Amino acid sequence: MSGKIYIGIGGWTYEPWRGVFYPEKLSQKRELEYASSKLTSIEINGTYYGAQKPESFRKWHDETPDGFVFTLKGTRFATNRKDLSQSKDSVERFLSSGITELKSKLGPINWQFMATKKFDLEDFENFLNLLPASIEGVALRHAVEVRSETFRDPAFIGLARKHKVGIITGTDSEFPVIADQTADFAYLRLMGSSEDHPLGYSEKALDAWAERLKRLAAGDLPDDLEAVDRKSHEKRPRDVFAYVISGHKVLNPSAAMAMIERI
Repeated sequence: MSGKIYIGIGGWTYEPWRGVFYPEKLSQKRELEYASSKLTSIEINGTYYGAQKPESFRKWHDETPDGFVFTLKGTRFATNRKDLSQSKDSVERFLSSGITELKSKLGPINWQFMATKKFDLEDFENFLNLLPASIEGVALRHAVEVRSETFRDPAFIGLARKHKVGIITGTDSEFPVIADQTADFAYLRLMGSSEDHPLGYSEKALDAWAERLKRLAAGDLPDDLEAVDRKSHEKRPRDVFAYVISGHKVLNPSAAMAMIERI
């Protein structure tokens, strides 16, 4: 048995994609419709910077096909704090902003932390205690994206597993790779696309990523992904969410579609 694999990009509005990913004459209003016909998921980054209206979430739901999934960046006002116990109001405002209008298309929430945020067990547990399992009858899945080497600590892995919160695996960048799986889903952000390859990644690299995603969905932890506490890995099927982010952004849709073909 294996979980489902969702592959996509960050956002859908990017002028250089016109004529490369989007057809030249496609109306900008139809970009999400088009992107969701080629990809299986999109990570919405705008929610990190500011609140969106319920009508927007409802519109995004209605413009995408059945089975499509959005992941959301949690608000920066909750994560960019010295004392995370003070994040309660920001977390609650974000979760009540209308995200449930995505209904079954609501995927994991990415709570992203700056590279300057260091691991403190009590501080982070205070934050994880603020993340509810559901809201308005809709189940929520939470993941944290950490960017400091101080999180390469078995105590952090155990804490995330205790709270059933996923740890986002960021790769191909200057940030630490933490591939430990602590929830019933895996979340990856691939940040190394390059203009040196027509599809953003080499054919060999695309094959390798497709194989890693399939292994994660089957419950394995690929040997070539760096983990902190590999011995504690629990083998079980997981849904996998993978996004081609950053790097040579103009080719990210091409890389994502090439991975989908391989899956």
